[in-house]
Amino acid sequence: MSGHSKWATTKRRKEAVDAKRGAIFTRVAHIITLAARKGGDPESNFNLRMAMEKAKGVNMPKDNIERAIKRGTGELGGAQIEELIYEGFGPAGSQFIVKSLTDNKNRSAGNIRHLFTKYGGSLGAVMWSFELAGVVRIDNEETRAKNLDWDGLELELIDAGAQDIRKEEEGVTVVTKPEDLQRVNKFFEEKNITVASAEAEYLPKEEITVSPEDKEKIENFIDELEDNEDVSDYYHNISNV
Repeated sequence: MSGHSKWATTKRRKEAVDAKRGAIFTRVAHIITLAARKGGDPESNFNLRMAMEKAKGVNMPKDNIERAIKRGTGELGGAQIEELIYEGFGPAGSQFIVKSLTDNKNRSAGNIRHLFTKYGGSLGAVMWSFELAGVVRIDNEETRAKNLDWDGLELELIDAGAQDIRKEEEGVTVVTKPEDLQRVNKFFEEKNITVASAEAEYLPKEEITVSPEDKEKIENFIDELEDNEDVSDYYHNISNV
């Protein structure tokens, strides 16, 4: 199971050009609105706190964040946001799980089905080859800034609920059970360590490596997923993308 693809997703969104920024803001606003249904106070609502951190990571204006929270708590009106999950096969037999937050599920289903078909794939059952996990990421910049000793932190992290600690090219990924995610994130908060992300993710049980030609097709497919404002996140099983 690899975390490289999600590091790439985070980097891609942070570096998004202005033409894509509107779609990214809409996507993150939907995430905030959904999280805020369980309460508008980020101190007591872990998912909302993480959604707000995601918004800050893409430089989303404060006013947009506040409006999204108020839509979730019911203080502002607006269309009802639904969370949907699609499974399917992408280019070269790759497997994808796509999460959608949308105010129009017919539009969302049609658009996502079209994208899979456009790149030679189709919707289909692939959930069996993924597992849901809590994932916390700390980038290299934070490790250097705090002079973190990951070997020294390992036993404490395991006590906090970490199942796997992976030192990767872009940073450190800590994998937990979904129910231990908040506890592990609190561990980092108490250590004054800033996390790049902390959320539940679908991790592939096994990965595939694709050819350069297929890699280009998959990256184009991912670019179109990124451009779709209904797509809140996606997960795949390709090791070299």
